[in-house]
Amino acid sequence: MIYLILGLVLWSGAHLLKRLAPGLRAVLGEGPGKGIVAVTLLISIWLMSKGYGMADGAVFWGRSPALVGINNLLMLFSVYMFAASGMKTALARRMRHPMLGAVKVWALAHILVNGDGPSFILFGGLLAWAVVQMIVINKAQPEWTRPDPVPQSKELMTLGGTVVVFAVIAGIHYWLGYPAFG
Repeated sequence: MIYLILGLVLWSGAHLLKRLAPGLRAVLGEGPGKGIVAVTLLISIWLMSKGYGMADGAVFWGRSPALVGINNLLMLFSVYMFAASGMKTALARRMRHPMLGAVKVWALAHILVNGDGPSFILFGGLLAWAVVQMIVINKAQPEWTRPDPVPQSKELMTLGGTVVVFAVIAGIHYWLGYPAFG
């Protein structure tokens, strides 16, 4: 479980460094600083993956067809929110942090479908990080400029891309031994 927790701490620290310790981040420099943060994030992902795979914990509820269905709908929405962030679609014009919102929906979906202690730590930790990140960003930059409207074709591309990315994610889950559809 220590790898899992250490990974969460590194992930959160690397993302929050810019706003909570701007002096330290400035000392690291623009190019080298981004490299250090990127390597730290890769290490954190490896630690979280390894830690989650090794973790053992109480099971409060198991997978059921209903929970798998709800999870998949939430995941589809999460992937759309993530895509909307990059494509600046209508959702991104209504929501200040669609990418962090996507992380929150993703984390909630995984807690819902797994129902065990290690999932509460991993996904609950990432959910908490996303909430804190939103608060910190909003305090540092209270003003928000909404993106300009995009053409309808970009909205449709985002929807199509969402379905493709969701299918790839489901395929990867099957490949890793986690059946995404039951």
